[in-house]
Amino acid sequence: MVGAGWVTQYHLPAWQRVEGAKVAAICDPDPASLALRADTFGIEGRYASLEAMLANERLDALDIATPRRFHAENVLTGCSHGLPMLCQKPLGVDLDQARDVVRKLNGAVPLMVHENWRFRPYYRTLRSWLDEGVLGDLVAARLDFHSSGMIIDPDGQRPALVRQPFFRREPRLLVMEVLIHHLDSLRFLLGEFDMHLARLARSNNDIIGEDSATLSLTRREDGLPLTVSGNLAVHGAPQAPSDQLYLWGSKGTIHLDGTVLRLSGPQPREVRFDPVESYQAAYDGAISHFVAALRSGGKFETDALDNLNTLVLVEAAYRISGFKPAGAI
Repeated sequence: MVGAGWVTQYHLPAWQRVEGAKVAAICDPDPASLALRADTFGIEGRYASLEAMLANERLDALDIATPRRFHAENVLTGCSHGLPMLCQKPLGVDLDQARDVVRKLNGAVPLMVHENWRFRPYYRTLRSWLDEGVLGDLVAARLDFHSSGMIIDPDGQRPALVRQPFFRREPRLLVMEVLIHHLDSLRFLLGEFDMHLARLARSNNDIIGEDSATLSLTRREDGLPLTVSGNLAVHGAPQAPSDQLYLWGSKGTIHLDGTVLRLSGPQPREVRFDPVESYQAAYDGAISHFVAALRSGGKFETDALDNLNTLVLVEAAYRISGFKPAGAI
């Protein structure tokens, strides 16, 4: 395990559920974080750096869960030791860096990007409904991800920044950190899209990156219109946002309301998912898929080339909008 930060509290339980797998070692430069994760999950090998861990352990694979500015370096180091890797999204700080990593690897080792949102149970179920043809011909799609987390609360805090303090200094915030998940999931559900319009904005001076985005896309194969709206400073919205996805078709409508999936039409359906279980299940699904593909020699659903397609859309949002973080020239 490369990294012992916040997200590893979900990676490590997922590894415990994989039959025949063991997390043999973990590295992180923060001694407190390292000790907490290693003690909680009974990990024997403990190192301050990836290089030290690689020098002292015999490993079968790496799970990279460091901040995104380290992903390219970590992946190239793992490749130099011939190790298969699962790397948290995104593969690079931008599209150019991610492409450079892919070029340098040149397929030398198996590499899967840990883009787990599409592994959430309600998205897998939704995909199965689409495969059944329950909507007929798709007419339009819209996804909203709205929160009041960037609005100051009665205690004088912005809840989104209390939960994720690193948001303050991210020059690429909402699209690169959050909506990247939705763009990937929409690709998984509906196919490839091109972006035509993008408006990004910042609501407050406690952050330097964007906390709202409105994106307009069309599906490449038939021009299906898709609107994606993300905003962390919406009055009246909950502090903790949830996905609101609408798919309109000739035979019915699908509405994902957080963790409730509904089909309206001649044969209505409704499935409710437990929010906590679904969140962990996304990590379980991604990690079990990584192991299964390694064992079988099969293709990763979110391999490096697939992730580049998601990053193309992310990069387009910043390019088309012309958004610059606070302080940028």
